Amino acid sequence: MVLMAVPRFERFFRSAAGVDVDKNDLRRYGDFVNDKVHDLLVMGQAHAKANRRDVIEPSDLPVTKGLQESIHRFRSLDEDIELKPILEQLAKLPPLDLSIGEETVGRLPEIVGGLSVALAQTLKIVDPDVKNPATEQWERTMSVFDLLL
Repeated sequence: MVLMAVPRFERFFRSAAGVDVDKNDLRRYGDFVNDKVHDLLVMGQAHAKANRRDVIEPSDLPVTKGLQESIHRFRSLDEDIELKPILEQLAKLPPLDLSIGEETVGRLPEIVGGLSVALAQTLKIVDPDVKNPATEQWERTMSVFDLLL
């Protein structure tokens, strides 16, 4: 992660859920983003194949109502923080059998932003008193996402 972006991510997590993160947390966060983008795209690929298409479109991605609400929250937070350009570079696109449509690639930063809001809020749900999440809180929080995505 670009060092210049660290203060923006710190500000984002504070704004989203009152959580303070450090560089180690941001490494975990980067792993989380790449894992979840991979999971979403794998499911999107399955939907595209089921519909006999060779390109993954935005409608193929399993964006739930809760994730959509988190995307909206991300948009309002991002007006001040301006993370979207950084998120465009952060999410690594995994190799897949199908190609990813341009519109889908264009929507990924906001989807990642929504996942990020949900992640920050879930850290607080897992441990309402957390200020600086420890490895245990990160692991529990990521386990919740692994169950749902």
